[in-house]
Amino acid sequence: MTAGRGPYAQYRAILSDFVQSVKQQADIVKVIEGYIRLRKAGAQNYTGLCPFHKEKSPSFSVHAVRQFYHCFGCGVSGDVFSFVGKIENVGFPEAVRTVAQKCGIPLPKREFSSPEEAAEARLRGRLLELHETAAAWFSEQLQGPEGALAREYLSGRGLTPQGIKTFGIGYAPDSFSALRDRLGATADPETLRASGLFSAKEQGDGSLGPIYDRFRKRVMFPIANEGGRVIAFTARTLESGDKAGPKYINSPETPLYSKGQVLFNLDKAKAAIRQAGYALLVEGQMDCISLFLRGIKHVIATSGTAFTEQQVAILKRHTSNVVVNFDPDAAGAKAAEKSIALLTEEGFNIKVVTLEDGLDPDRFIRERGVEAYTVAVMGARRQSDYLIERARQMFSGGSAEQKVKAVNYLLPHIRRIPDKLVRDQFAADASQKLGINSAVLREELRQAALRRRDHIEVRSTSLTEVEKVMLKALAITDPAHEAARRKAVAAIMDQPELFESLGAVRALQNLAGRGARDPMEVVEDSAQRALLAETLLAEIEAPSETDVEGAIVSLQQRQFEGHLRDMRAQIAEAERRGDFTELTALTQRKLDLDRALRKLHSRVPHGA
Repeated sequence: MTAGRGPYAQYRAILSDFVQSVKQQADIVKVIEGYIRLRKAGAQNYTGLCPFHKEKSPSFSVHAVRQFYHCFGCGVSGDVFSFVGKIENVGFPEAVRTVAQKCGIPLPKREFSSPEEAAEARLRGRLLELHETAAAWFSEQLQGPEGALAREYLSGRGLTPQGIKTFGIGYAPDSFSALRDRLGATADPETLRASGLFSAKEQGDGSLGPIYDRFRKRVMFPIANEGGRVIAFTARTLESGDKAGPKYINSPETPLYSKGQVLFNLDKAKAAIRQAGYALLVEGQMDCISLFLRGIKHVIATSGTAFTEQQVAILKRHTSNVVVNFDPDAAGAKAAEKSIALLTEEGFNIKVVTLEDGLDPDRFIRERGVEAYTVAVMGARRQSDYLIERARQMFSGGSAEQKVKAVNYLLPHIRRIPDKLVRDQFAADASQKLGINSAVLREELRQAALRRRDHIEVRSTSLTEVEKVMLKALAITDPAHEAARRKAVAAIMDQPELFESLGAVRALQNLAGRGARDPMEVVEDSAQRALLAETLLAEIEAPSETDVEGAIVSLQQRQFEGHLRDMRAQIAEAERRGDFTELTALTQRKLDLDRALRKLHSRVPHGA
C-alpha cells in the first residue's frame, strides 16, 4: 500500500463517496417538509414560512430540481445538509447522518458487522486508489514517446493540451505488463483482478492464468462518478483492421462501476444543467467532450448506449428538460427512440436535434462552429414532431397499409405520455400529418389502451364504392360498356397516383393492362383476386361512362384534400417560425388549391 493511503485514508474516500451518494438520493422537498409546511408554487418551486426568522408571509423557497433552499426575507440558503445542520444546530457530519437516516440510507462504518462487509469496504477504497493511480499513469504515458500517435489523433480531433488535461485523457502503451508492473506493488493480485484494469485467460483446469493489461495501444478516457472520482475507462483503438479489435471498449462491471448507472460528464455538467434549465444528451464521449470544451457545458453522454431507468432517475434530480442529439445513422436513431421512450415515461419535456448533412455533434461543431450548433439546438423539434416525421420517412407512400405501420410505430410512444392533454395533442398532430381521420386514430388509441396493446390491427373492410365501380368497369366484357372500360384504363395509366391508397390498387393495375385475357387470371395476388371476386359476384349493374367519371372525380377530390392537409400543416409550421415570406407564398398556394377543388366539385356528374 502506498504511503499515506492506509485504512483511514480509504475510509475518508468511502465517506466522501457516501456524502455524495446521500445528496443524490435525498429529496430536499421531503426532508424540509418534515420540519415546515410547504406549498407548491410553479412547476419546480415550493414555498413556506421561513423557520429561521419570524414572518407572516412566506418568503422561504425550495427548488425541487436544483435541490437548494433560499429565504428572500433573511437571506439564508444552502443544500439539504446546511438546512438540517442549521435547524438541528448540529455540525456537518451529524447533518449528513440525519439526512441519511431520514432517507433510509445505511451509514458507512468504521466497525463492520462481518468480515465480508469489512472486506467489501476495503476493496472499494483500494479500487478508487487504483483508478486514480492508473488515470495519472495513463496521462504520463500520453506525454511520453509512445504517446506520439495518440497525441496526433487527439490534436486531429481538435483537442488542445488544456482540453486533454480537463478530461484527464491518457494513453495505454502497447504492453501486456506495463500497468501491472506499475500497480503490482500497491495491491495484491485479487484486488488488481477486481479493478477491471486487467484480464486473464482461462486455463485448461478452469482456473484463471496470470493477469495482463486489459487496455493496450489505446487512447484512454476516464469515466467519473457524480462526485468526480475515476471509476472506469473507455479505451479507443488507434489501429484499423481485424487485429485492432473493437473501436471502443469499456471497463467491465466492477464493485465501482455499472455502465447503466453512470452518465458521462455529469460531474462537470450538473451545475450548468441547472443553470441552463435543461440537459443536452449526446451519444458519444467525443461528442460530449467537443461540445463541453467549446463552452456548451450542460452536455452529458450515454457512452454509445440508450438510456437506462437508473440513468433517467439520476438525471431527473437535476432537470426535467432534455434535448437529444444522437448520431444520425440508423443505430443512433434507434438509440434516440429508446431514450425518448424512457424519458417520456418519467414525464420529461423532450426535444430532438437533427443536424444538417448527417453530421454528428463532434464533427458539426468542429467544422461549422459554436454559433451554428447553438442555432441548431435552438431549432430542436418537439419529440412528437420528430417521431411523426420518422414515421412518415419509414412508411411513405400513403397507402392504408403504410398508414397502419406508421400508427403502430407511433402508438407505443403516444401511450407512454403521462399527461392526457399532451397525449391527445400528439395523436391530433399524427392524424393530420399522416392523413388519418383524427376520430379514427383516437378510437384506435382508446381500444389499444383498453386491450393493453402497442399496435392496431388491420381490419378486413368492404370495398369502397369507388373501387367497386372501377373494378367492375375494368372487368366487363360487354361491348356496350367499352367506353366506360377505356375511360377507367386511361385514368389508371395516366393518373396512377390517384389509386395508390386504395386497397385494390394491384388488382386495378393488373386489370388495366389485361387485354383480352380473363380478368380472374390476370390478378395474381390471392387477396386481390378475392376483392375482384367480391365485386363480380355482387349484384350491381355494369357502370356507365358517367359512373366511372364520377369515381375518378371522387379520387381527385380526395387527392386535393390531402394536398390541403399538408398545406395547412406547412402554414402552421411557417407561423410557428415567424417566416412571413413563406407564409404568404403558402397561403396563396392554398387559395389556388381551394379554387381548384371548388372547380372539381362542379365537375361531379349529376347523380354520382
